[in-house]
Amino acid sequence: MLGLNDKQAEACYKVDGPLLILAGAGSGKTRVLTHRIAYLINEKNVNPYNILAITFTNKAAKEMRERVDNIVGFGAESVWVSTFHSMCVRILRKHIDKIGGTSDFTIYDTDEQKIVVREVMKYLSIDPKLYPERMVLAAISKAKEEYKTPDDYEKDNATSFRGQQIASIYREYQKRLKSNNALDFDDLIFQTIFLFETNPDALAEYQERFKYIMVDEYQDTNYTQFVLVKKLAEKYRNLCVVGDDDQSIYKFRGADISNILNFEEIYPEATVIKLEQNYRSTGHILKAANGVIANNEGRKDKTLWTSKEDGEKVVFTRYESEHAEAMGIVSKIKTLKNQGTSLGDIAILYRTNAQSRVLEEKLIYENLPYKVYGGQNFYARKEIKDIVCYLKSIANPADDQSVKRIINVPKRGIGATSIDKISDFAIENGLDFYDVLLDVEEVPGMSRAVEKIHGFTKQMEHFKEMLNEQAYISEVFDAILDDTGYRQELFNEGTDEAKARIENLEELKNKIVKYEEDAEYPNLTELLEEIALVADVDEVDDETGEETQKVTLMTLHSAKGLEFPYVFIGGMEERLFPSGLSLDSDDPDALEEERRLCYVGITRAMQKLYLSSADRRMVHGNTNYCEISRFIKEIPAEHLERDDQVKQTGFNSLGGVHMPQKNITNVGYGRPKILSNDYAKNNPYTKASGNPSANPGFGKAFPMGDAAASSNDCYEVGDTVKHLKFGKGVVTSIVPAGSDKEITVDFERVGEKRMFASLVKMKKL
Repeated sequence: MLGLNDKQAEACYKVDGPLLILAGAGSGKTRVLTHRIAYLINEKNVNPYNILAITFTNKAAKEMRERVDNIVGFGAESVWVSTFHSMCVRILRKHIDKIGGTSDFTIYDTDEQKIVVREVMKYLSIDPKLYPERMVLAAISKAKEEYKTPDDYEKDNATSFRGQQIASIYREYQKRLKSNNALDFDDLIFQTIFLFETNPDALAEYQERFKYIMVDEYQDTNYTQFVLVKKLAEKYRNLCVVGDDDQSIYKFRGADISNILNFEEIYPEATVIKLEQNYRSTGHILKAANGVIANNEGRKDKTLWTSKEDGEKVVFTRYESEHAEAMGIVSKIKTLKNQGTSLGDIAILYRTNAQSRVLEEKLIYENLPYKVYGGQNFYARKEIKDIVCYLKSIANPADDQSVKRIINVPKRGIGATSIDKISDFAIENGLDFYDVLLDVEEVPGMSRAVEKIHGFTKQMEHFKEMLNEQAYISEVFDAILDDTGYRQELFNEGTDEAKARIENLEELKNKIVKYEEDAEYPNLTELLEEIALVADVDEVDDETGEETQKVTLMTLHSAKGLEFPYVFIGGMEERLFPSGLSLDSDDPDALEEERRLCYVGITRAMQKLYLSSADRRMVHGNTNYCEISRFIKEIPAEHLERDDQVKQTGFNSLGGVHMPQKNITNVGYGRPKILSNDYAKNNPYTKASGNPSANPGFGKAFPMGDAAASSNDCYEVGDTVKHLKFGKGVVTSIVPAGSDKEITVDFERVGEKRMFASLVKMKKL
């Protein structure tokens, strides 16, 4: 066929029987699918009415619809090009009466589902704090994806009280959906399968109609999608699935890689065609990707190749810190821009959303416009705005908007009516909103909410008192998350979204700790000014009033299906990428999915790929040494150009080492003052000897003085101590470290930390 390579053409000509098309990254799979449809209609005289093409997203369905219309012409409109959900809606609108519904059913979105769950839990007297709405809905969704009824779920969780509670919510939730003549998104597929199982005539109708079925991105299908397709294809078995097991990265959404890996077991007569010619990337990039993915055991054997030249090697740079890494990435982007590269051709990819914060700040400082794809700018995220508003309210209680945002976050039972009454009273009497909260008894009609409001102001006054008593801003930050229950609420929710929010909050703490370390006289007002300046990003070109070309920032998961001439992937470190969860998991596929994610990231690059890592990175407010990601080591050396900015010191494997903090004392209103004692000249953890400029990632470098020697003998093993930041703990070991000593303390609140005696911020009890 015109414009197709041999393997693509073979996939188009093979129209009868089961067919698995293993389509590697950038191999033109959408082109194959659309030409295959055209071949069926124009050459094999298949009625367009008998063809079904299933995609995963509305965007993909629209793109395929347009291509089919352009290639096929007359009759193309009869081909069903649809997502799983929209296909099921069409089927259920016609046949739902056979399973006890009516065709005018409503489809509930997430907000409407939450309302129903909230009502159900109130009816069942179940505490929403112990069973957050999102967590319950995630459990119900997972059950439906596995085609489990409330009774099935109850049986599976017979020994779990929590499971039994969720089963009771699930059962009542389904009753209410039915009484409301409503379905949620998971019901669309679930109820279609139920329809086919209980009404053979309905199944036969669609088996007869869809004689030729094609499914795109088959590696992303879950169990119910697999069952639905299998039922539809049972009669004629003309099922063509297209996918790439090496790009299966959505297990957290329910995707089951075994659907594609076991295709030949389900359909023993299946033909397998591999599309291995890549039209996107240069040779060095593809060989790097092949080198990484070859380490996975659970995969179909295939190797991407290209007729393009090898191009430039993949560049790997190891920087001193995450800040040096971000600056290095931005510096390279500036160079590309000065060489005439459009910023729209550049993408920065990362494993977690929280990594965007440092990158965004550096891009802003260098006046390089950017956009966060599939998400919000770091400081625009809800959880970040919530906690920043807490800090704003502490620094400036007269900031009515900030106080109003947080007064019921997390929920304290202070309703909008009460807030409006207080606001009106404040305006009428020329008072600040917070001042009225302190004397809320004076507001008419507030008797019900008085106690709850007092609880809020008591917490806020405690946070202010902490600063007055010279606590660190980072300590106040922790107190806000813990005392208000904000952190616990996210933990209880237990969803992937909640985990991402926790990671973002930890990154905000990293920002605060870094500020405390770098500022000579840290104070909350200055920190908030710094955040405000960074958060205020102008999205519009000043002169034209139009959007400028922007660097794209996104997670690796969001990047699937996209391509860019220039790609940067940061954070190539063990326990970041691959993630710590995957390394600690009992699931052998967890690490392999991380490797597939790396493969996806590498194959987004068309012309040039830059990989980077940090020698040390701040995590949970502590600076840890990081080991280079195993994925870097899996790239064949002949395709990799190394540009280490860090001298190798033998500490790369010490993933949990706590970096020494500056010696700080507090003076005044929450203003720690850095003492002038110096360190690092003979310190084994530093990267250079007496030259402070050789340590750009450390902030300021301080050579050791006599003060260190005098403090080395202050502690003994077994001493009970109190650290300004970490609280109470017990000294478990003291070992020599050059002219200093390294003290290990087991803290009650945060566990074991290692610090230098000359710099430690604690006293014996």
